[in-house]
Amino acid sequence: MIILHDHKKTALKAAIFDFDGTISTLRYGWESVMAPLMTEYIAGENAAVLPEVRRLVADYIDESTGIQTIHQMKWLNEAVKKYNNVPGAPDDPWFYKEEYNRRLMLEVANRRDDVLSGKVAREQYIIGGASAFLAALKKQGVLLFAASGTDEADVVKESAALGFAEYFESIQGAKPMAEDCSKEAVIRSLIENSGFAGSELLVVGDGKVEIMLGREAGALTLGIASDEERRTGLNPVKEKRLSAAGAHAIVGDFTDLSGILNWI
Repeated sequence: MIILHDHKKTALKAAIFDFDGTISTLRYGWESVMAPLMTEYIAGENAAVLPEVRRLVADYIDESTGIQTIHQMKWLNEAVKKYNNVPGAPDDPWFYKEEYNRRLMLEVANRRDDVLSGKVAREQYIIGGASAFLAALKKQGVLLFAASGTDEADVVKESAALGFAEYFESIQGAKPMAEDCSKEAVIRSLIENSGFAGSELLVVGDGKVEIMLGREAGALTLGIASDEERRTGLNPVKEKRLSAAGAHAIVGDFTDLSGILNWI
């Protein structure tokens, strides 16, 4: 565990978890779907701009990781218009979101169905120690919530497939045709409507968005610099991103359960 900021230990009452990359790897590799989609519609067949566009897309995906997909697609929509390399390209971020989700779900649905059928053990798509960590917090009476930028219907199905649904009080994701940030909405709701002080909350995630929101709310933040391919160990790219976002501490996975619980 990498401890970056001191915190005053307070009895937790609730914990908010990001989903993809934090506890689940069902969507591992989403960048390899989003990047070609963006490059395809921004560069078109203009080979001269291809290297520039690839760098632009890679930088944007790294910068925007963790935000709701529709906001990434709004960026894409503006870039398509700016470069104007694809005649007749739709001027509609919701079109790009639907196309991205269609391409992504070809793989994700297969992984999910393999788990549900028993063909693949669910542990193959769970960050190391995540289930035990959720169970430990639940046993201590901490209320658990999941918040994701993924479409809500999909994250609910994926959570159920991995056996996480039983731990969460609610699982919230992106609503159809809505642009509001579900992570921010959950955090604000807990603070403003549920009577929890920021210091009674734990925010856990692999993206800078939830960490920054957690710090803003006065919550304790645990960054998960996960290696989604191996499901254990530290991802240095995520570590750098989470450190910059202000995470109180960073781990690569949840396998040091006692260490994490003692730190909390």
